[in-house]
Amino acid sequence: MIKKTLFTVLFSGLMIFQLYCQVPNAISLALKNGNSYELSNHFNSEIELIVLDIENVYSKSQAQIILKDFFKEHHVENFIIKHQGDKENMHYVIGDLVTTGKTYRISFILKNNNNQLLIHQLRIEDV
Repeated sequence: MIKKTLFTVLFSGLMIFQLYCQVPNAISLALKNGNSYELSNHFNSEIELIVLDIENVYSKSQAQIILKDFFKEHHVENFIIKHQGDKENMHYVIGDLVTTGKTYRISFILKNNNNQLLIHQLRIEDV
């Protein structure tokens, strides 16, 4: 009985940890589809945004507009996660954003706000 209870507790903890460590599917889909509106649903109220030579802290709506313009100019074909992990109280993701004619390195930092992972920093850079 004790072994079964211990196993259940450990297994449940592992599942919760894995869920926390995974990028929410909606974020990956928004990036794959170049959907700035859907992506902005996962932004913190203020986000540090670096898109090529544009860099600043923006409101959620300002960042959505900047990304909308980027996605309009660079048609997205795919988003591929290359690496992800945890450090202290944040989760980070590094991947490739494949657009027509060019691939960009994308990285973002997620933090837990009221049991919801939100993007606090997003970078799109030349590879």
